[in-house]
Amino acid sequence: MRAQNSAIERDRVAVAGRPTATATSPDAAEALAPPVRPGRLAGTLLAAIGVTSFSLTFPATAWGLEGFGPYSLISVRCALAALVAGACLLALRVRPPERRHWAGLAVVAAGVVVGFPLLTTLALETATTAHSAVVVGLLPLTTALFSSIRTGTRPSRTFWIAACVGAAAVIAFTVQQSGGALTRADLFLFGALLICAAAYTEGGRLASVLPGWQVIAWALVLCLPLAVAGAAISLPYEPVHLTGHAVAGLLWVAVGSQFLGLVVWYKGMAMIGIPKASQLQLAQPLLTLIWSVALLGETLPVAAPLTAVAVLLCIAATQRARG
Repeated sequence: MRAQNSAIERDRVAVAGRPTATATSPDAAEALAPPVRPGRLAGTLLAAIGVTSFSLTFPATAWGLEGFGPYSLISVRCALAALVAGACLLALRVRPPERRHWAGLAVVAAGVVVGFPLLTTLALETATTAHSAVVVGLLPLTTALFSSIRTGTRPSRTFWIAACVGAAAVIAFTVQQSGGALTRADLFLFGALLICAAAYTEGGRLASVLPGWQVIAWALVLCLPLAVAGAAISLPYEPVHLTGHAVAGLLWVAVGSQFLGLVVWYKGMAMIGIPKASQLQLAQPLLTLIWSVALLGETLPVAAPLTAVAVLLCIAATQRARG
């Protein structure tokens, strides 16, 4: 009924400053399209801040692995983030979500709280942060595909062309760096792509009915018992050496990437839509390359500047395309 009512309203109402058109005329969609919402710029900015925080995740994880084992790092990271999120929920006296939202929250928890951090951490034991970053650069296209299937959105042809070109640039960069051979770390990273894309899609959907920060906060709280159990099991078996790098890396991935970054990310996705927000992540691997050089002393691949130009042009194209 809403779709029928909307069509009737478009027949009767002309947008100020635009030519009048009927719903059946060829230019009706363009003539009656709503103006750009002021919130779209704010949503893009929030999503970009989230991407910036995520770009530091791999270097911070590499620092954390200097003092923790992979399983202890993931479990302690999740536990700390869940405690921060739970404290915020209690302080603001937030009521638990309705029962119908818990299945979606479980998907978010499985993807961004447990699956993606665990698989990427295991990959970073043998792969460099630069290599891992460019493989995960496929996440925007994967997220857009999951979003199209899950929410029924149909981005424009221009959007898909730009997204595919950006993904192709990332793939070419990855193949050139790895010599065309897939490693065990690559398999972990590809698995992380799939599970994270599903979680981003579900989280973006939930953020349209719940405040974005509550989506990730409840997902973290949902994982707290598992995180505590994991820490209790892994810490005695994986030696811990507390250094400045290890502590700083742990705190960033727990509070910055796992909670605060996802808060602004889900808020941004709710404001501008999942497909367009996901394309901002095309810049994430290139930002991670910069952090890898600045913080870890890794050598910047020669192909990085060319990939950066191609990816940034694709970002501009996807943001202009009507989704």
